Amino acid sequence: MTVQNPSEAFWERHYAGASPKSSGRPSAVLTQYVGGRQVGRALDLGCAKGDDAVWLTRQGWQVTAVDVSPTVLEYARQNARVCDLQGQISFEQHDLSESFPSGEFDLVSAVFFESPVTFPRSAVLRRAADCVAGNGLIIIATHGSRAPWSWAPEDTVFSTAEEQLQALDLDMRYWQQVFVGPSPRHATGPNGQTATVTDNLVILEKR
Repeated sequence: MTVQNPSEAFWERHYAGASPKSSGRPSAVLTQYVGGRQVGRALDLGCAKGDDAVWLTRQGWQVTAVDVSPTVLEYARQNARVCDLQGQISFEQHDLSESFPSGEFDLVSAVFFESPVTFPRSAVLRRAADCVAGNGLIIIATHGSRAPWSWAPEDTVFSTAEEQLQALDLDMRYWQQVFVGPSPRHATGPNGQTATVTDNLVILEKR
């Protein structure tokens, strides 16, 4: 019998009760900051149902999509098959505190790479930054406000983009800030609810 770690166990429970159907919408930060860039190898951390991976692949990127949950990775594979992209996206299961995809990437995306389960997020993101190729981009998007449908407590205090960047402890001589700060977004909830929320973005380009 395989023993699941806490992160895998939590996300397996979460996705076991979720619909396998995806939204079909890529993250707004990707369409804003990645559209028009020269394509290459992309790493999607916490890929969930694979909407970002599908969008990137359609733009010409070679995508490695990672999640800790085997269930949601199967949902993402189904999404790729429905979009006629079967075999064009590399899906990998990783607990990123223990293992990490190999190689360099021209784009690393960590969009809402957050969890209620404790894990060494900053250390994982530093490792992700280390695998960004020269002139490559890392995109980190976190929640900066609480959506009405969020499972976060109402008194949640969200760290700022500047605090997120500081926690990475990067040598900024080797990075150019593309955008670091809050960004408003019109969001749609799981049952069709809508609200304007704030995302905190850290977008850096490797020198």
